[in-house]
Amino acid sequence: MAKKPTILVLNGPNLNMLGTREPEIYGSETLGEIETRCHERAAAFDVEIEFRQSNGEAEIVGWIQAARGSADGIIINAGALTHTSVALLDALQAAGLPVVEVHLSNIFRREEFRHKSYISQTASGLVCGFGGVGYGLAIEAMAGLIAGGESGH
Repeated sequence: MAKKPTILVLNGPNLNMLGTREPEIYGSETLGEIETRCHERAAAFDVEIEFRQSNGEAEIVGWIQAARGSADGIIINAGALTHTSVALLDALQAAGLPVVEVHLSNIFRREEFRHKSYISQTASGLVCGFGGVGYGLAIEAMAGLIAGGESGH
C-alpha cells in the first residue's frame, strides 16, 4: 500500500489561545477544534496531516527543516511571526516544499504592519479572513498542489 501524502500544518505564537483570545477577531473556535476539522478534511482528500503549534520561532524553524524529508507540503499560520520572521522565510525556502499560508482574520483589513508577510514570498497561495474554515481550504489547495505537482508560482 502506498504511503499517503503528508501535510505539515504549523501554527505560531498565541494560536494556542484561540477561543479565548480576542474572539471578535479570531472567533470562538479553539485550535483543538480546528485540528479535529483538519483531520476530517484531510481524510476527504486522502492525505495525512501532522498538526503542531509552538510559541517559539526556533522550534517552528526546526519543524520546517525536518519536513524536508518527511512531508509533502506545509500549511502555516505563523501568527505574528508572519510579519517579522526572515528565519521562517529562509527555512521554508530551504525546505523546497509547496507552502500554503493561512490566517484566521483578513490581514489586509487590519493594522498596516500586518499587511507585510514574509511567508507570502515563498507560498503558493494565501487563505485569509475565513476563520478556521480557511485551514480546510488550505488542505484542499495543498492536496491539489501535491497531486498535480504545481507550485502555484
